[in-house]
Amino acid sequence: MTRKLLAILLALFSVNMAYAQSNKIDVDAATVLNKIPSTLYGSCIEDVNHEIYGGLYGQLLMGESFEEPASAVNYTYWKKSGGYWAADYEYSNPGISIVPGRRTRRMVARNDLDVEPDGSARLIYDAREINNGSIDVDMLLLQERGRGASVYVRTSKVGIGENSLNGYEIRLNRESGKLQLLKHRWNEELLAEKSVRFSGDGWNHLSIVFKGNVIYVALNAEKQVINFMDTNLPLTTGKVALGTAGSPVRFRNVTVAADGSRETLSLTYPADQKVSDRWDALQSKTVNAKFTLEQDGAYNGKAAQSVEIISGTGRAGVSNRGLNRWGVSVVKNEVLTGTCHFQTPDGTLPVTLALESADGKTVYARQEILVNGANWNSYKFSLKPIGTDTNARFSIFFERKGKLNIDQVTLFQSGERSYKGLPLRADIGNAIVSEGLTFLRYAGTMVNAHGYRFKKMIGERSLRPPFTGHWNEYSSNGFGIEDFIQFCEAAKITSAFAINIEETADDAADMVEYLNGDETTAWGKKRAQNGHPKPYAVKYIEIGNEEILFEGDNERVTDHYIERFLVLYDAIHHKDPSINVVCSAWWRPDSKNTEKVFKALDGKAAYWDYHVGGDDPKSGLEVDKQLTRMKQLFQTWNPDTKMKCAIFEENGGLHNMSRALGHATNLNAVRRHGDFLLTSCPANALQPYLQNDNGWDQGQIFFTPKQVWGMPPCHVQQLASKNHLPLRVKDKVEGNLDVTSTKREDGKTLILHVVNIDTTEKLTELSLNNFAGLKNEAEVWTISGALKDENTPGNPAAVSAKSASASINGNKMSYRFPANSYTVIKFQRDKSNSQ
Repeated sequence: MTRKLLAILLALFSVNMAYAQSNKIDVDAATVLNKIPSTLYGSCIEDVNHEIYGGLYGQLLMGESFEEPASAVNYTYWKKSGGYWAADYEYSNPGISIVPGRRTRRMVARNDLDVEPDGSARLIYDAREINNGSIDVDMLLLQERGRGASVYVRTSKVGIGENSLNGYEIRLNRESGKLQLLKHRWNEELLAEKSVRFSGDGWNHLSIVFKGNVIYVALNAEKQVINFMDTNLPLTTGKVALGTAGSPVRFRNVTVAADGSRETLSLTYPADQKVSDRWDALQSKTVNAKFTLEQDGAYNGKAAQSVEIISGTGRAGVSNRGLNRWGVSVVKNEVLTGTCHFQTPDGTLPVTLALESADGKTVYARQEILVNGANWNSYKFSLKPIGTDTNARFSIFFERKGKLNIDQVTLFQSGERSYKGLPLRADIGNAIVSEGLTFLRYAGTMVNAHGYRFKKMIGERSLRPPFTGHWNEYSSNGFGIEDFIQFCEAAKITSAFAINIEETADDAADMVEYLNGDETTAWGKKRAQNGHPKPYAVKYIEIGNEEILFEGDNERVTDHYIERFLVLYDAIHHKDPSINVVCSAWWRPDSKNTEKVFKALDGKAAYWDYHVGGDDPKSGLEVDKQLTRMKQLFQTWNPDTKMKCAIFEENGGLHNMSRALGHATNLNAVRRHGDFLLTSCPANALQPYLQNDNGWDQGQIFFTPKQVWGMPPCHVQQLASKNHLPLRVKDKVEGNLDVTSTKREDGKTLILHVVNIDTTEKLTELSLNNFAGLKNEAEVWTISGALKDENTPGNPAAVSAKSASASINGNKMSYRFPANSYTVIKFQRDKSNSQ
């Protein structure tokens, strides 16, 4: 027998064994085990990874308050993908000052850039592709941490994350002392490496030549340290980039050669061109202009942008290209509106607002405003584009000698692109609704920031103070708790939100009165004045987020949380006893401190927020076990307790089919505990495509400036929600399938949720008992695919529910559940049959 024939026989034997295994599902439709709440289908959203700013919140501009300092990175030609990049400045020799006894030094940019990584970080030369050519770079490792520094060639589809790109990486590995050539196709493959000598505290020169499928690499004085020919699907096109492998690095003297020319690339803007980091300078070559960030007298916050034309003819100003400079989306004849705050010391100054192409050569809309006087004034504008462009920019400029100070600038979509008249992206809002969410939590580590306070989030947006946030050092308050509640109200989704545990009791009481009080109350009146006369009828408020986690199992921190919870609970319930208050202490079932929290809050906290994992397809097995133990401990500590659980975060680092199956098994687990659960909320609700910047690569819904689509876990949530039934009935399962069976109260519909996490399909016999009068055909929906499968802009529904039907013989049927699948089977009785 040949090896090939033996392999075929073994494969057939393996398949036949998979079919021969006993896979049975017996359902007893008459035995109800527990109820399942309609609020089960949740999601968690916070202003992390641009879910809000750049995402749901319709403000199309980033850095509206100009609080971000100037980095001087030349974003005209370079595109940032992660990390903190900034120019390295030096001072000239002291000069003679006009102030007696003092000398001045002038700041000079050296065309050097430093990067401090937040995980991975890359800076892509976005001006053009360089498919064949060379790149020379000087690199200085600034500290002895991280793996080193990198240069990339032929890169494409560059996102944020260690392997989120296609391209070749040439890495000077500080840890191993080797020069490495790696290949990325959204993974990492080591092609070649060689031990090298290099300076750990001085400059190193890297020279890379790439032609055809051959890459040559030289380091310092050594020639052709690496000479590699890629014969396995070589990458042939793309851009060059600088990057860090976790180490702080300085780059200089970046020179590229291609198509017969050689050019030293400009990494930085001039030292006198200080523009807030989310904005870009506009300056005609014939204009002598000065850009500064004014630190005194801003309209709101600490800084305002100043632009001054000193001499010459032409224009000067600033432009904004939205989230990570991926472009502002404009559609022909669809109006964009906004507000700017200006002042000028020059009496009056004509200022132009415009929507332009990224290079400024095409103008889609423009409006001139006459800015008056040295006091800050608010100016509203409306721009109607004459063309469509998903990569446009918004520009502010003037064209005569003078000075303009700019602060608090907004740009919003209108009409059908605005969700139900709210300042939200309609396409994203509609996608959240179409996911079938019945519950949405607004919280996460953002609420732990010291400046996160409810009273700073209400009223006129331009006056809401920016603060130092957890995820964003320069957080804005344009979108806050009330704006979140307004979205949920419009979307008809039950809402919950968290507050910082250091809110004062008075402020917490005022917050509840503002949200739920009628117009006769002081704060209810303020709400009405802010445009919402009717109370919001908030039902769920969480105190804190993941408290007693980051400090470890600490009794002192535990006592502080108990103290703050009780103070805020009393303030909240004094105003509205109907509100369910949620405990956010980190769940450690073996800790005496956890028991201490329970006993202190029992009878007050309605729910305990428990965070689970979801990446592993078998996640539900662990969640089931932990929920069982949580309920047992609650009842051990107090047999009469009414406290229940709310899964406010299902976390992980994936958004593919593996995560979809993990969520499906989690849903089966929480259905089994329906009487003990309020909801199950995967995080994160949203994620910008190729823009992940926090390592939690787990968005349910992805978006770009022009497109919104669901990832595989989103389709699982949508299918599960669409087929929700409130009663779980008894079932017995033989074989490796994860199943929950549910029915309607009137007993006329029965639905099975079946997850097959095996790599082979499962031929299964189903028996439906105590469910007489079945229709002879069942409706079936299935989501399946390889574990790494995900949806892309080009194929946004690659992994989604596919419908079918299955024949029923009496009360039995056979069905093949595909490998790696979540399947919903819907059985119905004839109308003439009753329960």
